[in-house]
Parts: sequence; structure tokens; C-alpha cells
Amino acid sequence: MTTEPSTTDPAGLTSLHSTLRARGYRTTAQRQLVLDAVTALRHGTPDDICAEVQRTSPAVNISTVYRTLELLEDVGLVTHTHLGHGAPTYHAATDEDHLHLVCRDCGGVTETDVSVADALVQRLANEHGFVTDVAHFAIYGRCPGCTAGPPSGGGTS
Repeated sequence: MTTEPSTTDPAGLTSLHSTLRARGYRTTAQRQLVLDAVTALRHGTPDDICAEVQRTSPAVNISTVYRTLELLEDVGLVTHTHLGHGAPTYHAATDEDHLHLVCRDCGGVTETDVSVADALVQRLANEHGFVTDVAHFAIYGRCPGCTAGPPSGGGTS
């Protein structure tokens, strides 16, 4: 279930409250802080999100962040993707679907529209009957800044 953001509620409190309440959960300050951090960061690991939350509420710990992210994902307010071998990266579920261009050298992440993959999606459907879901898909390579210089050797194949 994806919840649309309210135009009169930029922080998403109404969406959070109504979504949680509909599923039998309470709205708590920690849940609001975690959702706000996910929204502010746009791409955040649990550690990134915890650090953002702790800027305003130092008592919130990483285990609370993990539990809250799991709950927020279960109710459809956040989603995650894997941008490498590390921790997942979380997004607000209301974000537009997009591809991630991940630089193997510097680790930078650039978003691009999913339409960039239209030809690939169509070809996979035509040749293999495979219906592709490219929402929050990651493509690895080298960014323009790293392409201009020699490879760092830090990436993996």
C-alpha cells in the first residue's frame, strides 16, 4: 500500500498517523523522526538515518531505527534497495521510481528516470517474456568525475 503525501501536511504526519492507525499502530515521536529522516536524506542507510534522528533526539538508538524502518516498510511508507554489499538504502515510498547510477570508484549515487531503461525492459519482455520491475534499480559503473581520472581499483566486478 502506497500512501500519497498530503499537500497540506509537508512533514507527512497525517499520512503517518492515518496509515499506522489503519493498521492498528500508534504514531510515536520516534516513528515520525525516522520517517522525517528518510524523507530528508532521500537515500539513507539505517546508520545514516540514525545519525539524522539523533541530531534532534540523541536517545533514539540504532535498534529503534531498524525496528521502525521495518514497521514503516510493512505499512508501505518506506521502501529499500541495495546499492552494494552493505546495508540497504531507504527511500520514502512516495518517491518517484528511479534508477540509481552507482559509481564503483567514489561511491556516489545519481538518480535518473526509469524511462532510461525502457528499451532494456521491452527487450527482456520480447525475448524472454520477463516482466521487469526497475523501480529503485541500481546500475554500477563510473561517474564522470572518476571516468576522467585513472581507476581507483576500489570497485568490484
